[in-house]
Amino acid sequence: MTHQESNAKESSVSSRGWRSLQENLILIAIALCLALLIRTFVAEPRYIPSDSMLPTLHKGDRLVVEKISYLSGSPHLGDIVVFQPPEELQQRGYPKDQAFIKRIIGTPGKTVSIAGGKVYIDGQPIQEDYIAEPPILPMEGRQVPPNEFFVMGDNRNDSNDSRYWGFLPKENIIGRAVFRFWPFNRIGVI
Repeated sequence: MTHQESNAKESSVSSRGWRSLQENLILIAIALCLALLIRTFVAEPRYIPSDSMLPTLHKGDRLVVEKISYLSGSPHLGDIVVFQPPEELQQRGYPKDQAFIKRIIGTPGKTVSIAGGKVYIDGQPIQEDYIAEPPILPMEGRQVPPNEFFVMGDNRNDSNDSRYWGFLPKENIIGRAVFRFWPFNRIGVI
């Protein structure tokens, strides 16, 4: 092999190595962009920081929160939603980026009340097999305004929710909790 042939071969190997590195960098950039887009618009992981949703969700559970369904529709009674704190909570010192998680109890136009350890919607008791214990404190009827929701934690007597800070505006809702992926022994659809 001549000196020129050797140089040409080294140049070819170097060129292939550079192309391979470029392709890998492009693939990494595309993967990062897709991950960012998915997290921003489709779904994201969330961590449960408190016991307010016991027994449904435990402190330390990790969930997937989907964001698509509420782009064209509204939350339904019973949906578990993750949201940014409304203005009332921000005025009490909660940062705007701190996420809360609660269950939708009252939808726009409905009247929510609590009496005798039961939650009532428009005067009818709702079946709540998912709560830790019945709510102790009564609450006079409150009609849910348009584009807002009444939310409560499943751990009724240990939850900072709509009973104390008011209604949740729809625009504060990040998404709906759909799947628990940690811990492994409780993995599954919520």
